[in-house]
Amino acid sequence: MTSDVPLPMPLPVPISLLIVDDHPVVRDGLRGMFESAPGFTVLGEASDGVEAVERATALDPDVILMDLRMPGGGGVDAIRELTRRSARAKVLVLTTYDTDSDTLPAIEAGATGYLLKDAPRDELFTGVRAAAEGRTVLSPAVASRLVSAVRAPKSPPGEPLSAREREVLALVAKGTSNREIARELFISEATVKTHLTHLYAKLGVNDRAAAVATGYQRGILG
Repeated sequence: MTSDVPLPMPLPVPISLLIVDDHPVVRDGLRGMFESAPGFTVLGEASDGVEAVERATALDPDVILMDLRMPGGGGVDAIRELTRRSARAKVLVLTTYDTDSDTLPAIEAGATGYLLKDAPRDELFTGVRAAAEGRTVLSPAVASRLVSAVRAPKSPPGEPLSAREREVLALVAKGTSNREIARELFISEATVKTHLTHLYAKLGVNDRAAAVATGYQRGILG
């Protein structure tokens, strides 16, 4: 006889984190905040960029919360090395100031997103979830400060974005996935990818984070 009792749904796998900051108080605060929230697990900590690369290689986290300026090895160099090693982890930068001069190099190095350290906890949780899914997480306050070229093309900018490409870029800026964009605009995911390819070429960038940053810089967004 078979039972009609439904099997319990499997629990979602928590997002694993590596916290990188040279201040122990900051690391402790972030660890406590994430360990007290469902859906996250902290695998370890690092106090500088060199240690971050070593720990990321050993622990293979989903997301790395990365400070930028640290004695003994900064975050930008660590992001660049993780990118060179094709690390699976997504890097979410936590910067103190929206004028931080390391933000632009961090974009170029391959970071997935940027939030300020004074962001509300719910915003930080949402940002980590989005980063884990490969979505862009870019604080408008940070993006609006990117007034220098962001992966600027060597040639002059291409033609203006179409109305549809602007719609897609605006949704990307909100951290919307390709699937959600397709649903929102009533188009296929393949069409979304085509629009992204075209707007990347027009903006002279290679990924979502740089596209959003350039969109703010050129006044297309915000």
